[in-house]
Parts: sequence; structure tokens; C-alpha cells
Amino acid sequence: MPETILSNARIVLEDRIIEGSIKIVDGLIADISEGQSQLGEDFAGDYLIAGLVELHTDHLETHYSPRPGVRWDAISAIQAHDAQVATSGITTVFDCLRMGSDEDGGFDHGEMRQMADAIEQAQAQDRLRAQHLLHLRCEVSSADVMQHFADFESDPHVRLVSLMDHAPGQRQFQTMEHYTLYYKTKRGLSDEAFARFVARRQEASALYATPHRDALATLCRERGITIASHDDATLDHVDEAVAHGVRLAEFPTSLDAADASHKAGMSVLMGAPNVVRGKSHSGNIAARDLAKRGVLDVLSSDYVPLSLLHAPFVLAEDIDGLSLPQALAMVTSTPARTVGLDDRGRIATGLRADLVRVERSEGVPVVRSVWREGRRVA
Repeated sequence: MPETILSNARIVLEDRIIEGSIKIVDGLIADISEGQSQLGEDFAGDYLIAGLVELHTDHLETHYSPRPGVRWDAISAIQAHDAQVATSGITTVFDCLRMGSDEDGGFDHGEMRQMADAIEQAQAQDRLRAQHLLHLRCEVSSADVMQHFADFESDPHVRLVSLMDHAPGQRQFQTMEHYTLYYKTKRGLSDEAFARFVARRQEASALYATPHRDALATLCRERGITIASHDDATLDHVDEAVAHGVRLAEFPTSLDAADASHKAGMSVLMGAPNVVRGKSHSGNIAARDLAKRGVLDVLSSDYVPLSLLHAPFVLAEDIDGLSLPQALAMVTSTPARTVGLDDRGRIATGLRADLVRVERSEGVPVVRSVWREGRRVA
């Protein structure tokens, strides 16, 4: 791979922003120099940031099933998804796949394995711009979650597993108000049908959640897979996460849980759309409130890929004492470190040249160019 020089950029390092140039050799950052240069591609003062690391996105599902009952060609769906995340500045993406049958409809177990195989095939054929890894979202209250997980436990692309329980009365749905809105209204259930639905979900949670959570955590620790908790609401939930070796606390639903998770050394993750909108779409805590308390560590795009780039700029402008390098660390170095990817997420010599050119004077930032391992991909 020929040498590449990117010059006259505002380079966002972990602790400061400098004006200078970067030299890329064999896909790695070989040199960082301050000052003006006549060599290479002139950034004319645009930002140069590390490639974004996305730990939690459900966005692939919308490409695979763009309409209810429609299934798109898997390779085509992945390429469309990949193009959108890469042009949003994301160079490493953890695609979420559901484990455990879902009464809310959606995808069956076989489709998840087919999607994983299609991702592997697309990467092997050099069809994709970003690097894709797998995040298994395990519904511990489902009777068949262990059976589904068994098809993936030896897959080397699985680097993150989240342990979830979406039953009423648990975590995200501790009160029935939001659960009723999400399920009864969405599904158009009668009062009687909804009552039966709630009873089934609660019975399954009481029967399966604890043994499945324990078993999955053990398997992940044995295989070196990063474990995430999901929607923790209480201090007991946080204590349970600590006992299981959780490193990532996804979407805590209370300030107490967020504070305790951060204090325990977990990376607290919230949605970038929450930051951009200024509130949660499901009525839970606002990510900006966690940032103000200093307990927000990681952002995910969740359902809007470009929000992962937009949100750090919003936080840096709105939160006193939070610099742009600190805000961008939530989408670069901290998520990378949390899942053990120490070769990326920062602009430093010897690391992967996963880089993004960003133009931003005001409003929504614009991605102008993207490099992955020194190769321009967008």
C-alpha cells in the first residue's frame, strides 16, 4: 500500500486538538506532525478524527426487512447497511443479532445465523467498507435462548453479548405504562389478550431469566467475549452485573444505576439519538443528564447511524467542561477499549489508520472522506 499523507487538518487526539498532518504507511499511522505542510491531501482546516466504533446498532434489520413480511437479499441488505454506517464515519461496527424467540414477531432463529453467514461472506469477498463484528442480544427470559446461542458460541466474530429481559416489571419496563404503550397499543391487543400476553412474559421471566443469565455470563467469560448488561434499573441489577463480569452497561434506566455502574468500572452506554433529541424515545433518562454527571462513557447510534457522529459535537457544545476530544472518545477510544480492540479508536502512531475527515462549522457535521486501515473507503 503506498504512503498517504493527510495535511493541514485539525487533528483530534485523545486529550487535545492540533493543527497538522498524518502519514499513513501500510495501513498504520506512521507519523503525526504539527504545523502547515505542502504535501499530501490538503484538509483546509477540516477535522481529522479516529474512525467511529459502533457497539450497538439494530439498523441492519431495517435493510433486511424493509417492510413487514418482506425479506431482502441478505448480501444486498448488508451492503446497503454497510454503506450507510461507513459514510457516517463508522469504521468498526458490531451488528446486533437477536437470540431467543420473540413474541413480538420479527425474525426467526435461522435468519439470524443466515445473516451472520452473509456478513462473513460479504467481508471475505471484500464487499464491505467497515469492519463488521457481531453483538448477540440475548433475551434471557426466552425458553430457547441457549439453543440459539449454541449456534454462535464458537463464531470468532462474536465479540459482545448483551443480557436482556424485556418482560413487564423488569428493567426497561418496570412500570406498565410504557409496556402497555409499546406492546398493547402497537399490537392492537384487547384487554384480555394483553393480560394473557403479560402473564406469559412474566412467567417466562421468573422461570428462565436467572439461570440463562448465569449460564450465558459463564460461557462468555470462558470464551473471552465482552458481556453487556441491558436496561439496569436498580443497585441490585448493578451488583448482579459486577458479579457476572459485565464491562458495558447498556441504557441504564435510572440515575442510581448509571452512577453505580460507572463507579464499578463499567462503561455506561446510551443512545446517540437520545443526545441529539435531548430525551429518550421510551421515556427513560436523558443521556445529556448522565454526561453532566460525568458518568456517560459510550454512545451508540442504535437506530440512526449518523447520530453517532452528530452527538459528540452536540455534547461538546452543550455540556460545560466537556471538550470535543472527550466527547469523541465516547464513540472512538472508549468503546474500542471496552471490547478489547486496542489497535484502533485513537489517532496515535502504530495504530490502525481508521480515520474520518469531518467538515463542521455549525449544525450537523458532514463526513467528507473515510479511511479504514489506510484504504479510502468513502
